[in-house]
Order: sequence, then C-alpha cells, then structure tokens
Amino acid sequence: MRDTRKNQAFTLVEIMIVVAIIGLLAALAIPGFVKARKQSQGRRILNDARQMDSAIDQWALEKHKKDGDTVTTSEAATYLKGEWKDTDLLGNSFTISTVGSNQMKIATTTKSSLDGVGIDWGQF
Repeated sequence: MRDTRKNQAFTLVEIMIVVAIIGLLAALAIPGFVKARKQSQGRRILNDARQMDSAIDQWALEKHKKDGDTVTTSEAATYLKGEWKDTDLLGNSFTISTVGSNQMKIATTTKSSLDGVGIDWGQF
C-alpha cells in the first residue's frame, strides 16, 4: 500500500508562489493606506483650525471686537467645545493673528508634508 500523506504536503515552489502573491498584494495596498492616513490627518487639522476660527469669530462678536483687534486666545477658547490647540496633529504651531480675515493660519510645513493627498486648505 502506498502512503497518501506524502501527496498532501505543499511543495517549496507552491509556498514561494503564495508568499510572492501576498507580497504583491501588500505592495499594492500599503500606498493606499498611507495616503488615506495622510488625508485623515489633513482633514483633522483643517477641522481643528475651522473650529478655532469659528470660536474666535464668536468671541469677537460678543466682545464687540473689530477687524485688526488682537485675539485673546484664552478668552476665545471658552467658545470652543473641545480643547484649544496651540499645535496641530503634526506638532506644528497654528498662527493666530488679529481679528478679521485670515485670523487663523496652518503652518506651511504642515501643508507641505500633507501635499498631494487632496486637501483643499482654503483660507487657512
């Protein structure tokens, strides 16, 4: 009688083909995951800037501030539901200027590090 267990094993060539296919699939998927992560980070940073910009607007309206007045972030932070962030998700500082247009700016280093992922920074 013949032993049938020998015919049930995988050959080295079959295992190498499976490993190559898994490697190929990983090589195709990883760039997509990296781009999705960068997009998520960019959207989070943009959302944080929008919320803080809105808090500054609300503070300025209630305190009767006009364009060109200095922003007091400690007071404006009370109009924000979340936490006031001095730095973005990547550790770069937000720039806060005077009340009015362009009162919040996202660091250019943040924008350049997240370049090419489809984030429209708009006024920020």
